[in-house]
Amino acid sequence: MKYIITLIVLISFGLIIYGFSLDASEDALSHKFIGSGTVGLFLIAMPLFLYKESKGKDFKDYMLTDENVRKMQGKPPRKTEDS
Repeated sequence: MKYIITLIVLISFGLIIYGFSLDASEDALSHKFIGSGTVGLFLIAMPLFLYKESKGKDFKDYMLTDENVRKMQGKPPRKTEDS
């Protein structure tokens, strides 16, 4: 999966660079290459990367709940009525 994402990113950057290097006479074609590279980066490579990196992680650990804020500040957790 890592190599597929890297390949998509490199191809996308290549398309963008190629689109910028085309002559002014091929204006519509250059826009298509630049747009295809951008789509490859942001609609294909980025979601794949985020899926790969977030697999197996608990999102509760990254949310700013009162308990997590107190943990970051080094304060003891609040006493609740249940405990």
